[in-house]
Amino acid sequence: MNEQGMHDDVVLDMEGEERKVINEFCHLLEKSKQLFNGLRDMPQYGHKQWQGYFGRTFDIYTKLWKFQQQHRSILDRKYGLKRWQIGEIASKIGQLYYHYYLRTSETNYLNEAFSFYAAIRGRAYYSRPGREERPQHERSDLMVKKLRYYARFIVVCLLLKKMKLVRDLVRELGKHIDEYTATYEPDDQMEWSLVLGEIKSFIEADTVVNVLDSDSNSIVLSHRLNPLITPPVERSPIMTLALQEVIIVGNMSEQVKFSELTLDMFRMLQTLEREPQDELAQVYDSSPAPGRVPVENGMMTRRENPHKYLLYKPTLPQLFVFLASGYKELPPNGALLLYISADGSFPVRPQPEDTGYDLGGVLLQPKQDVEPPPPSNKTTASHVKEHSCLYPGDLFPFTRRPTFLVVDSENSLAFSSIPHYFDMPLVVLMSPQDVPPTFQDHTHRGSLFTLFLHSPLSAFCFVTNIVDIPLYLWDKCLAYIDRFITEASRLITRCRGVDASYLNFLGDDFLRLLLCRYIFCDVVLRIHRAFKTSQFYPKSHPALPELDILENPTLQRYVLDLAAQLDVRHVFFQCGEID
Repeated sequence: MNEQGMHDDVVLDMEGEERKVINEFCHLLEKSKQLFNGLRDMPQYGHKQWQGYFGRTFDIYTKLWKFQQQHRSILDRKYGLKRWQIGEIASKIGQLYYHYYLRTSETNYLNEAFSFYAAIRGRAYYSRPGREERPQHERSDLMVKKLRYYARFIVVCLLLKKMKLVRDLVRELGKHIDEYTATYEPDDQMEWSLVLGEIKSFIEADTVVNVLDSDSNSIVLSHRLNPLITPPVERSPIMTLALQEVIIVGNMSEQVKFSELTLDMFRMLQTLEREPQDELAQVYDSSPAPGRVPVENGMMTRRENPHKYLLYKPTLPQLFVFLASGYKELPPNGALLLYISADGSFPVRPQPEDTGYDLGGVLLQPKQDVEPPPPSNKTTASHVKEHSCLYPGDLFPFTRRPTFLVVDSENSLAFSSIPHYFDMPLVVLMSPQDVPPTFQDHTHRGSLFTLFLHSPLSAFCFVTNIVDIPLYLWDKCLAYIDRFITEASRLITRCRGVDASYLNFLGDDFLRLLLCRYIFCDVVLRIHRAFKTSQFYPKSHPALPELDILENPTLQRYVLDLAAQLDVRHVFFQCGEID
């Protein structure tokens, strides 16, 4: 064979190999899109239904990502692979990791999502979507992809408390929205302006107190559970339960929210997570790679955090499905926590007879979103219940398993009489029904009760009007909080009047922390001069002993010592003045 023939054969072989590469890439790309779109049809509840499907989707995206890295030059030359297309693949992987975090509550997957989103920005994969030589409607679609990517990246950064980066991303998103609206005059420009406004309001509302370093720069603090703030406990055989399932419900109509997360939901979900221990374990160079296999042989590894469902304005049937699924997934020693932050629905009957339904409850949807019931005659009008209201009686069947209920609402007291029908551990923590007038203008910035459960020192600063605090003083004050929490934990185990349900739950780190922070909230508000009546105090069911715990002199002294440290002792009653 002459030299020319050999050259032609080599060229044909090369072209054949290139065709194989392009065909394989197209196959992987199409398969990945099918699997990704199929995730929308996967039920959010129940682990077994979606775990295997997620595993297959991760596998195909791992192959696709590595394949485009290995064959980038061929795909650039022969397929015409664009940078925004690489960005789309990275964005989909970031979304996969984020949704896997939502379904498993494992914060390490947030770091995986962050690495892919950060690579998109660092390598400017979306830098030219508006300048591509494509029809205008396609360029517009690419700009929307870019804006959605920014919104998703901001959510991940908010959850990881990367606030400096959040502010940079918000500025960039604002510029891109301006460019998008000026170039295309789209129908959805108002929606994107609202998204930007929501993000800015959310960031502003989440800043309760500025902790300042020696150069007067604000420091971002995490409030997830870590060994330094885990309350000690004198363990006993009765402490058998572990928090396994969490349902977080949000429907505060006036509260700031972003991406179907109200501020209360955002705070509570972090409170019920451990600080990720290996945040820096995976360092990427020029480009990330899917490093962890979330599902091995269809089985998940042991969870560090309880599994959570986040429900923003759910319908009642939706909530019941998630509740039933959560209880079904509970192991024999498992407990479920239901946290509800919602507007109150008050009773219409002047003399309630049925504590399950006549005391009102909490609204799960705004009233205007609910179909009105058909007209009824006047004699039965007082018996008609609000369709969108969750009543205490709706939860009675679920108390067959250990239940820890937290209700943050102006009608929280409706849940104070849930009976122990099934003799299973049951605790209800209820927010104050109201706050003094001086604090009422801040209700859109999150509930005071949830803030106490999330960050007790931040809440203490809020009720004492402290806006800025040096880091060294913040750390000193945390020591006072730790002393209080330690003593509160000891008192719960030693006081004879404490219901056994509390002791059943006390062995779990998260539930013990919530109980001790609840006691801190109660003690602080009882001796605060502005919180003068019982409607300003939280309540619990079964009731905790007042003299031995809630009005305990040692706990009060710790609070007053903390106040003296912050020079706000005058805000509180003297020991002799406290009734």
